[in-house]
Order: sequence, then structure tokens, then C-alpha cells
Amino acid sequence: MPHIQRKYFECARATNRVAALALFAIAGALSGCGRSSNGDGTDRVNGSIHVAAGMPASPVATVDGSIVADDNAVLQSARTVNGGISIGAHARAESLATVNGPITLKAGARISGAITVVNGSITLADGAEVSGTLTNVSGKIALNSAHVAGGIVTVNADISVLGSSRVEGGITVKNPSGLFFHASDATPQIVIGPGAVVQGNLRFLHKVALYVSDHATIGPVSGASAIPFAGPTPPVPAPT
Repeated sequence: MPHIQRKYFECARATNRVAALALFAIAGALSGCGRSSNGDGTDRVNGSIHVAAGMPASPVATVDGSIVADDNAVLQSARTVNGGISIGAHARAESLATVNGPITLKAGARISGAITVVNGSITLADGAEVSGTLTNVSGKIALNSAHVAGGIVTVNADISVLGSSRVEGGITVKNPSGLFFHASDATPQIVIGPGAVVQGNLRFLHKVALYVSDHATIGPVSGASAIPFAGPTPPVPAPT
């Protein structure tokens, strides 16, 4: 699929490095898929992909469509351009990426590498684990008693680290730049809830509202002042 690869290469040259990495990865995964493989559903140009439990582990990729892995399914990489990715309970994958769409990990799902999104949310349920980095540009990032070993990187996302969640590698909020990034009037909300742990630096390169529970544990903070709160949630929204 050379025309798709060229299209995203041209777009990637003008974007922030985070978006470029996602586009290169997806374009590379789809560059040879001039077919729809109905035998195992691994490659499609248009259409969603369903990965059932018990199928042999393989990479899956589509341009326009979602990817859904059942509970206990095993796959390698999952890539889509326009569509979401849902990984079932206790399923396993190596890495996930989408340009436009959400990524959801259900309870106990495990990703051995990174999760990368340009425009879309990332949600990790109880017991979900990501060994690499969570990266997005815009869209909420929500951890609910989950574990991220490689840190969180975003530009404009609201982030909630709740329950017994543990993040190693810190949190970085980057400055917006490039064609994919548009200034927003909203101030990103960063909430570290009671019982949550964020190890490493919390670096904020533009304005955020950082709420930290008095029962949370965090590393050094730069670029923002932590607002402490008691109880399960911050009492008021941050000013914009």
C-alpha cells in the first residue's frame, strides 16, 4: 500500500515527533497490505478486526476500522488509523497504536511494549499492565488500579491515576507543536488519587492543574504547583 505510506510520511514530516512516531509505525504496518486477509483477519484496508481467544498470535492492522481482542486472546502488535482498539480481560499484546480512536485495556490485560495514540483516550482497568510508555496528544488518560512501567507522555490530555495505580517513569506534559496540535482553552487536569503512586519526575512544560491526594505518593514536580486534596476526588474543577 505505497500510497498510504507516502501520505502519512508527508503528514509526519510536519508534525510533532510523538505524532510522527505513531504515523510511521502504522504506515509501516500497513505498507504491504494491499489485501484483506479473511483467514486470520490480520490485515485489512477497510473494516474491523476481531481477535478471538485461541487464535495464533500475530500482528493485526487496519486503516479504517476498530480492533477488538476477546478476553484471554493473544496477539502481537495492533495498529489502526481510524478506529479504536479494545483488549479484553487478561488478554496479551506486544504494542498498540492508533491515530484517531480510543484504546481500552480491560481488567488484567497486559501489554509488553508501548501504547501510542494521537487523538484518543487511553483507559486501563483494574489490574491492567503496560510495560512501555503511554503516549497520546489529546484525549483522556485514565488508570484505575493499573500499572504503567514506562511513564506517561501527553500534550493536552486530562490524566487520572486512581485506586492503587502505579506509574514508573513519571508524567510528562509537552508543549503543543505541529499540524496535529491545536491550542485549547482548557487546562489539562492531572489527578493523582488516594493510594496511587507516581515514581519519577512529573514535568509540565505548559499550564496544567495538578491535584494530588494527601494519601498519594509522587516524585519531584516541575512546571506546576501541586494542589493537595482530601477525599476520593478533588473538590472543584481547576480554573481554565
